[in-house]
Amino acid sequence: MSRPIVAEILPNALQANLACVRRQAPGARIWAVIKAHAYGHGLDAALQGLAGSDGLALVEFDSAARLRALGYAGPLLMLEGAFDPSDLEQARAENLALVVHNADQLKWLEALPPDQGAGSLKDPMPTGLPRGPAGLPIWVKIDTGMHRLGFDPHDVAEVVTRIERLQSRGVVSTAGLMTHFANADQPGGIDPAISRWQALRATLAACRDWPVSLSNSAAIIDRLVIDSHWVRPGIMLYGASPYADRTAQSLGLKPAMRLRSELISVRSIAAGEAVGYGSQFVAPTAMTIGVVAAGYADGYPRHAPTGTPIQVAGCRTRIVGRVSMDMIAVDLQGVAHARVGSPVELWGDAVSVDEVAQCAGTIGYELLCAVAPRVPRRLI
Repeated sequence: MSRPIVAEILPNALQANLACVRRQAPGARIWAVIKAHAYGHGLDAALQGLAGSDGLALVEFDSAARLRALGYAGPLLMLEGAFDPSDLEQARAENLALVVHNADQLKWLEALPPDQGAGSLKDPMPTGLPRGPAGLPIWVKIDTGMHRLGFDPHDVAEVVTRIERLQSRGVVSTAGLMTHFANADQPGGIDPAISRWQALRATLAACRDWPVSLSNSAAIIDRLVIDSHWVRPGIMLYGASPYADRTAQSLGLKPAMRLRSELISVRSIAAGEAVGYGSQFVAPTAMTIGVVAAGYADGYPRHAPTGTPIQVAGCRTRIVGRVSMDMIAVDLQGVAHARVGSPVELWGDAVSVDEVAQCAGTIGYELLCAVAPRVPRRLI
């Protein structure tokens, strides 16, 4: 028998969360963000659950190649663009749209000979505008305050001029503008970025008809931007919350992953006995302890403290002691019917991944992405 831990993936939940995006951003096209193997859920699940989006966005060129090999013919956007000039040839061969966010990437494009023909796949940026000559579709990323990726607003006019030259040469087909918000999850957090964006757009008559992509999950949920032709939902698609103080359930989102295992031991300990490495938990009274086949080598957070919620045999309880590589101890007081083999949900329907993350001092994004390769994914 194989070890009982499994990550159950629910494509139907992905579909439901995508429908939530459609309701929150009516009229906008959707780049469904599937980087990090669809936030740990797997590319197969993404294809099943998110095929109804207008395109998929990621950063890994090997994953883009796999999606094409699996038969996905829709738009693919590489969110960090090319990492090397050779990536441009793959982008041409597989009809990938590229983000361009720095001067080196722009120079690589300028050194590229003209494309000799359009790709056979769907247009990776269907804007409703006439498609130009054969070439790469690109999105110019602008830094509006996050100071991570993107051109400085003062440089964008020159960048646009150079992109237009590339369009006339047949190196670039269609082009758009995008930015990313650092603080969309905070009240008023995007105001400075939007002010910079609007001031810039007022000076860029040359690209007034270019599509724009602004909104991430938090901006979509709170409808903070109304002129984003394309939105880029990430964490909300997977049923977790982008906010520290608002639950996914309250936002109408459904968890798309259930991390499950079983008890592999049940034992009684006396008052004063310790549990786990470092003896950090000492039983205040005689109690029953269970051991779950899961640990930090599976992606469960090592720093989750005593009291972190977990569900055992249908009852919500808590972990106790230090999380070890392959095992977690749980409090079975009040779960008298628990036995070896009883089901355990580490996160999913009864215990949200955001709750576990908050207890461990991190975010749900990290936990979903960190589920280890040794944990089998099972599509439900």
